[in-house]
Amino acid sequence: MRLRAPSSRKPILALLTALALCIAATGPLLEGKQMTAALDRGGYVILMRHANSPGMPPDPAQSAPDNVKHERQLDETGRASARTMGDAFQRLRIPVGEVLSSPTYRALETARLAQFPAPQTFPELGEAGSSMSSDAAGTRGAWLRSRVAQVPKPGTDTVIITHYPNIKEAFASDAEDLAEGEALIFRPDRHGAASLVGRVKIEDWPKLVSAP
Repeated sequence: MRLRAPSSRKPILALLTALALCIAATGPLLEGKQMTAALDRGGYVILMRHANSPGMPPDPAQSAPDNVKHERQLDETGRASARTMGDAFQRLRIPVGEVLSSPTYRALETARLAQFPAPQTFPELGEAGSSMSSDAAGTRGAWLRSRVAQVPKPGTDTVIITHYPNIKEAFASDAEDLAEGEALIFRPDRHGAASLVGRVKIEDWPKLVSAP
């Protein structure tokens, strides 16, 4: 005989079901040539933190010419790693299609130096506070999970560049200790869910070029 859950538990069960639909159970993570071969076919979402950036905005005299609002910007390590990541993407022939980005300077700088296609900016990918309303901040995790679950255009991979709090809110333990520039690789399943299949530090993309 099938027992019914008490009616008071129905909202909780509904919430758990909705969360389960967002992210499917994961298996062993892809590495090396297995990873690059998968990305070469397209159909994946590369969710990453922006590259290395100091915690404080630069002195106006040290600000990049196009950083007119004097926001936080990438440091020398961040700029170099963004460039080498982009070079690795080209050498690996990873077909980047849509690029979604935080509107912050350091996120857009990461995309530009990697020579990704022109990004679309979304306030939901921005920082909590000045670039997001309080309402948006409360739902940023759900919004990000829904975007990661969207299937990329045929033959391409989607890149999303945002900030650690957003990724942590959306993916909890999967994002634990995610370094600046590090990426989580997801495979959408066309049914509203996405599986975590890989994790790549920004300095490791060039290593994948010659991976066994």
